[in-house]
Amino acid sequence: MTDPTPTRPTERGDLSSSPAGLRMPPATRHPWTRALIGVILLSLIPALILAVQRVAYEQTQKTVALVMDYPALSLQARRFGLEPQALLDRYKALGLNGVAVYEDVIGNLEQRGEIYILPGAELAVRYPGSGVRAQNVYVRSIKPGAAEALPARYTIPTRQVRVGGQVWTEWPTDPRFLPSGPNREQIADLKAQGLTVLYRPYADDAVRVPGADWPDVPFVAFTGDEVIGARTPELLNDINERLGQRLPALIEGNPQRGLDTLVATHGAARMFAMNPSWQNRLGPEEVASKYGLAASERSMRLLYLRPYPTVGETEAMLSRMKTLLATKGVQVNQPVIRPFEANPLLRALSLVGPLAALLLLGLSYPLPRLGLLVAGGSALLAFGLNRFQPFEGAALVAAVTFPALGLVLRRHRVSDWFLATGLSLVGVLFVSALGANRASVLGLEPFRGVGLTLLLPLLLVALSFLPRQDIRKTARDVYTAPIKLGDIAVMALGLAVFAMVFMRRGNTTSGASVTDTEARFRQGMQDSIVRPRFKELAGHPLGLLGLSGVLPGYFGALLILGGVIGQSSILNTFSHFHTPLLISAARAFIGLGVGLIAGLLLIEAVKFGLRLWHTYRPETQPSPASQAHPETQSRPEVQA
Repeated sequence: MTDPTPTRPTERGDLSSSPAGLRMPPATRHPWTRALIGVILLSLIPALILAVQRVAYEQTQKTVALVMDYPALSLQARRFGLEPQALLDRYKALGLNGVAVYEDVIGNLEQRGEIYILPGAELAVRYPGSGVRAQNVYVRSIKPGAAEALPARYTIPTRQVRVGGQVWTEWPTDPRFLPSGPNREQIADLKAQGLTVLYRPYADDAVRVPGADWPDVPFVAFTGDEVIGARTPELLNDINERLGQRLPALIEGNPQRGLDTLVATHGAARMFAMNPSWQNRLGPEEVASKYGLAASERSMRLLYLRPYPTVGETEAMLSRMKTLLATKGVQVNQPVIRPFEANPLLRALSLVGPLAALLLLGLSYPLPRLGLLVAGGSALLAFGLNRFQPFEGAALVAAVTFPALGLVLRRHRVSDWFLATGLSLVGVLFVSALGANRASVLGLEPFRGVGLTLLLPLLLVALSFLPRQDIRKTARDVYTAPIKLGDIAVMALGLAVFAMVFMRRGNTTSGASVTDTEARFRQGMQDSIVRPRFKELAGHPLGLLGLSGVLPGYFGALLILGGVIGQSSILNTFSHFHTPLLISAARAFIGLGVGLIAGLLLIEAVKFGLRLWHTYRPETQPSPASQAHPETQSRPEVQA
């Protein structure tokens, strides 16, 4: 009788049934291993100190201002027959504590009845023979001196003319859209109500001294794709000085040319805003969820709100947002923002750890020369992508080395997963210590090589599977190995899974969008607790299954590579420096806990499935003897 129990390889990680007929070699313990681990642990001390300092800084930055677009609010109020102040009071009761006020244009002065504007053609009809030029535009004061004060602001040539017994200012172009400075009375009234005022100036080359009359407000948000003066270095320097104590707003998803110059001097306030068309496609709860996520997990200090088409929807959005922010421990108040400053000496001491880890990784390969070559190439790539800046390059070295290191050192039992996870968490401290600085915490300086943090650890672990023999022989074995359809199917499935993971990296999912069901699940998770990452929820169970040795042949190695994705995702999570460190830690530990439980259950489920596969026998199965000699089966007798 055939033994129904599945056979196990004589050596953990046996790949003899793989297309290449290879065996995954045991881990190599180099004589320098203990010394290098000691260097890593010593270098971990300054990294840990920097992590504590960063957490302390982030705990002081948990305030946010809900800033509503004031012109949009005023328009909504008038459409429903309300006074803007009355509607503003309703929204203030629901948590709104700020407004965004745009710079006036000359047309606003006309709307408020301070000036009177007429096209030259119309004025010529009223006063024929007065010498009025039909192609020009004429402005006169209703409020004394209002029209006469305007020409000094601009480089546009104008002249004073008398028509119909009144003094007019003749403009060669329509001046209605020229920036005319702040509405100081309105801003003073809003500030007196305790509101945080965000000022939005316009850029126009015709303005002689831009920024000279900006109001005394805490924040300035520029319009368009560049700040005022971005194209002229001298003017940009002037704007930098005239900004004074005001902080520029760093608008999420809208990089503005020249803003980095202002941020380097003043710092910045991260601001999240939604396009009106995008907002109107979503319900109030969905919009509130996105703003809540921006404030709690992406360090947004200004939430730029626009009202819905209806007052009821706007109130529902504000009410839900107020509840979410309170749940997440974010206070609604005027933010007091100070830049994050990391100690350069501690960062320099932390730099040694990732380099020692990369050297240990290379020395732990079955083929040490190959390992050192791979380590050197990885270091060159990491520093090259970061323009050979030492701290940023070493942060990328840590992000690609530590997820692979544990699974190169030991990978023959389930408990080795804890070693791999522990080393990944050590790498987290180095990534934070070396990568978190004033610009990266603001999101101005993204982590270079994010895609590499998912790809390179896979390659580092896969190369460690090469046997301890002449690499040319390994190449011949791979080339001459017979390929089965099952092997092709497994490899295609693995490539498809990796492609999906790679395309869905980051905060956006271009190329592999989420389903509606997944979007609702994500929203529920992020509204209640910190949402773990899918790559970790899938990668950790696969890694545990691969380390268990339950599956024969090369399946174990492929599953270990799946586990590398889970470990890499931990480091990838912490590479978003604008996310508070404790939020990233919560996300990682939730993923680890759920992944561990799911992995242990998966191991038992696979064992049960394999036992069932090998022991199952159909009840109607004929005996072997009957199958071999069908002619011996009984036949009915033939009667004479």
